[in-house]
Amino acid sequence: MSSMNDIVRIPADLGPMLKRARKAAGLSITDVAAKAGRVRDVIYRLESGHDTSVASLFAVLSVLQLNIRLEPARMPTLEEVKERFGADEDE
Repeated sequence: MSSMNDIVRIPADLGPMLKRARKAAGLSITDVAAKAGRVRDVIYRLESGHDTSVASLFAVLSVLQLNIRLEPARMPTLEEVKERFGADEDE
């Protein structure tokens, strides 16, 4: 199961994390958009893993009280690959 400490490698990884954080905070898309000073479409785009501006991303992260930490890239572990692609352990 994923946590808020998951590693984001592509925008499609980030979107579901933002959505979970928004829901955990009890906020609607409209709430986040208003607090971030953005239109709702920006929130939809972020949560679906589509392109948006870095400024919009940081505005939404601020509303959700989240930070970004950069670290050196590494190869994913076998467990991470299985989790991402749903590989069956018996195969």
